Amino acid sequence: MTVSTLCRELGLAGWDVTIVTRGNCYEDPDKVLIPPIGLVNTLSVPKGSTLLSPRWSSLFGSAIIGAARTKYTIIHNHGLWLSANHISAVIAKKHRFPYVVSPRGMAEPWALQYKAWKKQVAMLLYQRRDLLSAMVLHATAESEAENLRRLGFRQPIAIIPNGVDMLALGKTLATEVGAKTYRKKHALFLSRLHPKKGLAMLVEAWSRVQPEAWTLTIAGPDEGGHRAEINRLIERKDLCDVIRVIDAVNGEEKTKLYRSADLFVLPTFSENFGVVVAEALACGVPVITTKGAPWQGLLDYDCGWWVDIGLEPLVHALREATSKSPQELVNMGENGKRYVEASFSWPMIARDMSELYSWVLGKRARPTFVY
Repeated sequence: MTVSTLCRELGLAGWDVTIVTRGNCYEDPDKVLIPPIGLVNTLSVPKGSTLLSPRWSSLFGSAIIGAARTKYTIIHNHGLWLSANHISAVIAKKHRFPYVVSPRGMAEPWALQYKAWKKQVAMLLYQRRDLLSAMVLHATAESEAENLRRLGFRQPIAIIPNGVDMLALGKTLATEVGAKTYRKKHALFLSRLHPKKGLAMLVEAWSRVQPEAWTLTIAGPDEGGHRAEINRLIERKDLCDVIRVIDAVNGEEKTKLYRSADLFVLPTFSENFGVVVAEALACGVPVITTKGAPWQGLLDYDCGWWVDIGLEPLVHALREATSKSPQELVNMGENGKRYVEASFSWPMIARDMSELYSWVLGKRARPTFVY
């Protein structure tokens, strides 16, 4: 979703943007992932046989070359490890296109430790070489840039955060705010159901705090059967009456879920940015997250809790947050909206990315956010 929205905003800024992706995205029921056709051209390469097959690699590479229509083409690769990412690097090097890489958190310490042996092999075979071939790396936070430096990458790094669609998320109605002051309270987790998100720790912390008149919703797509693990833990802790686990939501349904919440919790072990934190703040919801995510601003703007990774810090934050009065939570939520409006609007992000591209093409001086 982040890449799709960035491409939309770049199209609005006058860039000729093409997304080359794997699979048939037009058969995806979540059509919101596809940018408007008038602004962005989306080329979808069917998966067909295995992604590692020479035939598929040739199809994907041909799609990239076909989209590279002028000498001013930049190849911007989002993510690591996949064959599609590797093919993009090979095409850029072979045809001497300027090459930008956004690791999207996939080189963070926790991410590297997850299925570590596979990533170590990939790093030796191609991934380190592909990253070294990038003219510039894009990090969404200073902490991600520091981790890239620790891995030995010395080329320029641009620090540009992800954006938040304030038009879609930030218009909380006055009646909704008023309703939050008298109804039962509701906490929300919304992200992938994946071990790195700290869900088991969240359920354990909720069991210890057991805040009166509060419920918790866990929403997101299942990865690797983690949803079943969390459901079993909820049953063991006898929390089925106060914690529900639901499928992923998108579009207006996701916005409604944010707006129904009085508190958002992301007890993650590692995030390069954590766009769900920004989305929750844009909807006027105070946030608890860990220092595994780059959200010092929660403290600076008094709109949430930024705590050490671990069960005890999470328990302490939950106790404090669920003890707040409804009006105190509403006030913190308003602070969060001001924070997001000042720092993460998509037109601002697209402006910075445009400056980065212009510098890469030799059309302007190095931007101040490139280090």
